[in-house]
Amino acid sequence: MPDPVRDGCHRGSNLCIRPLFRIQHPSFPVSNPSFSLSSICIDKPRRALENRRFSSPIGKVPQRMKALLETRLGATPLLGRGKVRDLYEIDNALLLVATDRISAFDHILATGIPGKGKILTQISLFWFDLLSNLVPNHLITANVDEFPAALHPYKDQLEGRSMLVRRAGMYPIECVARGYLAGSGWKEYVASRTVCGIPLPAGLLDGSKLPEPIFTPATKSEGGAHDENISHAAVEKIVGKDIAHELRRLTLAIYARASEHAEKCGLILADTKFEFGALNGGIILADEVLTPDSSRFWEAAAWKPGGAQPSFDKQFVRDYLESIHWNKQAPAPGLPDDVVERTLAKYLEAFRRLTGRDLAL
Repeated sequence: MPDPVRDGCHRGSNLCIRPLFRIQHPSFPVSNPSFSLSSICIDKPRRALENRRFSSPIGKVPQRMKALLETRLGATPLLGRGKVRDLYEIDNALLLVATDRISAFDHILATGIPGKGKILTQISLFWFDLLSNLVPNHLITANVDEFPAALHPYKDQLEGRSMLVRRAGMYPIECVARGYLAGSGWKEYVASRTVCGIPLPAGLLDGSKLPEPIFTPATKSEGGAHDENISHAAVEKIVGKDIAHELRRLTLAIYARASEHAEKCGLILADTKFEFGALNGGIILADEVLTPDSSRFWEAAAWKPGGAQPSFDKQFVRDYLESIHWNKQAPAPGLPDDVVERTLAKYLEAFRRLTGRDLAL
């Protein structure tokens, strides 16, 4: 599994839309209409336009289900397309649509994973509900029938994979919680026996459980650069001491709640990242939450420190790309059917294990 901050899954800059005006509309009232945004940051964008040049897919996507690689919603204002999500402006709200695009090594691949966007959205909705008494979130509704009427003709593109959400002034911090040593945290530990400057005991292995979960924030980079791990003191300088303290408290509280649930499902939540925003004088949880794209879930029964752990993510994709010796430059290759199907099966298993339900795609 890639590190939620720096190992491929969330590399690149944020999709940051800086409005030049306040937006108000009676369809989506806010309790503080004078609130204005400093930025809207959802998902990660493509690092460069050349990433849009795809080579022909290898193999065929199963005919029973097609991947949705790009949405087109008529005159609805498009604010941007990230590596996974398309972002639209809906009056004073936002519409997030999770496509089936999949990226690896900072490139969007030619082949999508059919239904992946629905799985990610439904996992996020599950967690928003489970965490609702811990932290408020940006969700207005995920029911397309409750969207503005202008969106109803596009129900086939939106059903199951879209969320109408409140706008918030997003904090420029990736709020990462780690309970286990892996990814860039393991690399830093080997070099300095620290993670984000936090000293750790000697003798830990790749995959070891930490003495206690730690908050390891990162900057949200812009312009295509990678996110960089930073110290808590650096967070205080960026957002202020009180906000920094609250972001740390919320991050670790959510991680504890989610870890407890994952354990009941036979899973280990090794690490994860959250994004928070300011709205009406408070802090809300935004973007995707605790999905296989933003988190590292391991199979608890197979956990054995000392190397890579069996995980629920796109490892099949990365392994395939390494096997064909792709130079990790555009144009990005496609994926054979067996890699697509195995990757989809992993995402579906993550959904089933976490929610206790099957998902009809």
